[in-house]
Amino acid sequence: MMAGDAAGEGDVIQVVSRAFDVLRCFEGHEARLGNLEISNRCGLPRSTVSRLTHTLTRMGQLVYLPRDQKYRIGPSAVAMSTAMTRGLQLRNAIRLRLQEVAEQLPGTVGFVIPDRFHLVYLEVGRAANALGLSSTSGSRIAMASTAAGHAYAAALDTCVGDALLAEMEREIPDDARLLRPCLEPNRRFLRERGYVVVCGLWSPHINGLAVPLWSPQYQTYVVVTIGLLSAMYDEKRLHKEVAPRLLELSATIGAMLEGGEAELFSDRIQGKPLPVSGHNKKIRTEDLNELEAGTRRSRPARSLRARDGRR
Repeated sequence: MMAGDAAGEGDVIQVVSRAFDVLRCFEGHEARLGNLEISNRCGLPRSTVSRLTHTLTRMGQLVYLPRDQKYRIGPSAVAMSTAMTRGLQLRNAIRLRLQEVAEQLPGTVGFVIPDRFHLVYLEVGRAANALGLSSTSGSRIAMASTAAGHAYAAALDTCVGDALLAEMEREIPDDARLLRPCLEPNRRFLRERGYVVVCGLWSPHINGLAVPLWSPQYQTYVVVTIGLLSAMYDEKRLHKEVAPRLLELSATIGAMLEGGEAELFSDRIQGKPLPVSGHNKKIRTEDLNELEAGTRRSRPARSLRARDGRR
């Protein structure tokens, strides 16, 4: 269940929600899982999982492998994901910008979207000498223990973020205990600086910094994030050296997302520099709302921009 639903924004059809819980268990196209493994991963009774996998198999979302007595992602699910990649030109352009920053800072730079209590890397840039992180497109990271997750939660409207946390406490209380004490300080810091820093939470060897921005394509907050070795970049160095570069990158990607349905999908994108604002005003987030992909009402194509004071 989405936190937006917990906040009273609508009813959830449980069988649909559970079907997606089952599909989320298959993190890779080659993943093979039996009903017991799926039950353990998503916390549903094995009898319920059995009915869901049977239905999903008949729909083509899953394929049953008799020899292994396991399931894997089916052709219909692959076709759905392929349809979602029609904006590849935009994503390729974003990947190039991520890689540019990754070459300047020896870390892993990612563009991630939320998926319930996790985030998924859509694109990744990684320096050749980056150590400690090996995320690739499609990798999932926990919301509660990463800079990207903390930035996303902090960007949400207070009531929606609190509802997300309450839902997390019911389903994964250990993760909720990590997020809860950081949520309010992160909200204040995001309002003042435009980014969030998390040090040593996911790993004692990794420090992270993340900037949330609104995506009109996905109708949710997406996050631009970077992970660096803590031995090389302590918190002071993150603020001084990394934050300005990532804020500039997020402003560029925000402009790309706003123009994604027009100019960025034309041939004119090739070799054309994208605008980056040059101001340094603090962001205002009084009316940040909506939770994640599937949010119910539309909003203008705006992004969080710490650089020019606009959303």
